[in-house]
Amino acid sequence: MAERSFWKGQLRLSLVTIPVRMVSATNADAEIHFHQLDRSSKKRIRYVKTAPGVGEVANENIVKGFEVEPGKYVTLEDDEIDSLKLETRHTIELTEFVEVCEIDPLYFDRPYYLLPDGEVAEEGYRVIRDALRDEKKAGIGQLTLRGKENLVALKCSGDGLLLETMRYESEIKEADDVFSKIGKSKLRGDLVDMARELIAKRSTHFEPAKFKNHYAYALRELVQAKLKNGKVTVDEEKHEKAPVIDFMEALRNSVGKGGKKPAAAKPKAAAKAPTKRKRA
Repeated sequence: MAERSFWKGQLRLSLVTIPVRMVSATNADAEIHFHQLDRSSKKRIRYVKTAPGVGEVANENIVKGFEVEPGKYVTLEDDEIDSLKLETRHTIELTEFVEVCEIDPLYFDRPYYLLPDGEVAEEGYRVIRDALRDEKKAGIGQLTLRGKENLVALKCSGDGLLLETMRYESEIKEADDVFSKIGKSKLRGDLVDMARELIAKRSTHFEPAKFKNHYAYALRELVQAKLKNGKVTVDEEKHEKAPVIDFMEALRNSVGKGGKKPAAAKPKAAAKAPTKRKRA
């Protein structure tokens, strides 16, 4: 089944323009969603849009408003917003290229797959894909989605192209400010060495298939149990507080360097009664 496109436009690189379409790179069906229900009737809770002193407001009477002062708004109609002549509404123009590893993952927001839109577009699409792969670069540009102009990065992904929307620098908190109160005193070298050894011991290649969403699986099992039995017995297991463990000792145990347990004392042989010497 063909992937549903939610955006179509053009990918532009200098004088080269390629028709493209965008599809989601994530599977929404794998997510767990709850609805709020009335406990008695089991009917779904609906939200009513109201205005103070007015009551319920019909959708056709709702407009977007930009607050210019507290309580004072400039209203904007949908057609006025749509009239904005932003090139990035229909075109992704790659304006520069950077090393893929140079982009801090903190900037990445949402992933999308970018596909050629039609057979004519495929050759140019593949040329850009292979060039990005060979150079190990990501193309940087901008794209307007859902009323917001996003910074985007385009990079090779398998046989296609992956587009990721990105946060602007102004949206990122400065790490130095957040971590400013963490101590800077010198750490014990043996602690760091053991932590490094533990990391090296457990280093491997990332295989996402090894990890499962246990919470989602447990929830589905709970739903199935309720469908079958109508009621689920809640296990009121008492969770004891984890004992406080010395950090050094915990590290030693983690890397298999825990102190040897003292050998059990051997049972003492029963004392023999002194033998009497026979008199000559």
